[in-house]
Amino acid sequence: MRYLNKVAIVTGGSRGIGEGCVREFAKAGAKVVFCAPREGDGAKLESELKGAATFIRCDVTKPDEIRNLIDQTAARFGRIDCLINNAGWHPPYKTIDEFTLEDFQKILDLNVMSVFAASKFALPHLRKTKGNIINIASLVGSMGQPGATTYVATKGAVLALTKALAIDEAAHDVRVNSVSPGNIFTPMWQEGIDASPDPKKCRDDGDAAQLMGRMGTIEEAGKLCLFIAADATFTTGVDHLLSGGAELSYGRKSRKP
Repeated sequence: MRYLNKVAIVTGGSRGIGEGCVREFAKAGAKVVFCAPREGDGAKLESELKGAATFIRCDVTKPDEIRNLIDQTAARFGRIDCLINNAGWHPPYKTIDEFTLEDFQKILDLNVMSVFAASKFALPHLRKTKGNIINIASLVGSMGQPGATTYVATKGAVLALTKALAIDEAAHDVRVNSVSPGNIFTPMWQEGIDASPDPKKCRDDGDAAQLMGRMGTIEEAGKLCLFIAADATFTTGVDHLLSGGAELSYGRKSRKP
């Protein structure tokens, strides 16, 4: 029970990495509040965890709904110890010629502005508890990715925001860190496999991208975030790679035929 009676908020907590965080923090004794824009998966997970987690519907592209998420959590539990900014999306792969300016603005609102807003609204509470923020970035935010200019830009922004906020909040004993996942097997990954013309090859390629020969799990993502929140108490402004070694060694990099 490494996080007993601490209060954690997880955005985008009904599926994928967010779900992994909700489950691991609940197992560690935390009171977890999580959100998603739709009721279905969130209500199901809340019911399964039997009082260990509370679901609040929230569209993180709407600042008023983020503020409501923070305010409801503080009112119900009297404190906030950890904010995990996980909500985000990876659009289909396209070149910059195919992305519109509206496409870029929308993903900025979802992947970056939501992190800024949730952090801003939660910090008055986190300063009282000397709590921490964990921002879910991405391995590609530092190494790039083909056909993903908009997504990579947002995750690079999350990495930079994490470091800048860590500097400011050190004066209040609030730690701010990030996690950069590589290939974690999530429902979004499965959707990509299902849409592929060769699903088996798509899955095999996803596994082979890591030195460890497999994708990570949402449970492993949750455990890393729990470690940062509960144990890594002398760590701030650090990006923690969860990549299975995907960024190491050489590979075919040329985009030319």
